[in-house]
Amino acid sequence: PPKREKFSPDRKLRIYIAGDSLAVVPGQSLLRAIGGRSSMEAPGEVDGRIASGLERPDVFNWFEHIPKQMRKDKPRAVVLMFGGNDDHGFMTGLPPGRQVDGFATPSWTEEYRRRVGGIMDTVTRRGAFLVWVGLPITNDPTQTARFDTINGAVLAEAAKRPGRVAYLDTYFFFAGEDGGYSEYLASGSGRLVKMRADDGVHFEGAAGDLIARKVLALLNKRYDLTSWRR
Repeated sequence: PPKREKFSPDRKLRIYIAGDSLAVVPGQSLLRAIGGRSSMEAPGEVDGRIASGLERPDVFNWFEHIPKQMRKDKPRAVVLMFGGNDDHGFMTGLPPGRQVDGFATPSWTEEYRRRVGGIMDTVTRRGAFLVWVGLPITNDPTQTARFDTINGAVLAEAAKRPGRVAYLDTYFFFAGEDGGYSEYLASGSGRLVKMRADDGVHFEGAAGDLIARKVLALLNKRYDLTSWRR
């Protein structure tokens, strides 16, 4: 693993948070957590774009937007969450001569992995560490299976970039005792807490806080954010 870079109140770790609508609630939780830590800062709000993703750059082009944000904000850590709108077979922005035969086919998977890998390289070639938050279980088993396909593509690309990209698997964060979808989960005190929105896909604030804690744990593992206190 790379040497842990040190940050302090005099040299803060800058964090950029972006993604589709699923990224908004966890991103806001992460912003609140960052606000209470003097060695970290965020240059702005969560860069969340509803109905966007990596499949349809004609809707919103993250492949152009993220490089601009990296140049403008110069973050040393990036947190991304994509895929909630990418579980379809139709893609735009295909290179000349490339075709996609439908969702989860070999051609779709190859192209989606190429796009995921491109985003990862865009972030990490500038020296930033990337935490990619995986898609959660949903109340629709068919949708969950599609999300699994997307998570598999992301995990495969993250594994090719050890030390530069961390994949945060959220699936079992929100599974009940039987391993299936659960809207409510028991807290440490045994009280049931609503974790998922009524649509069965998006997050409630408590779920966002849980993801934010897991992201911060990865950032603390990658960077030295506390030794300045001594």
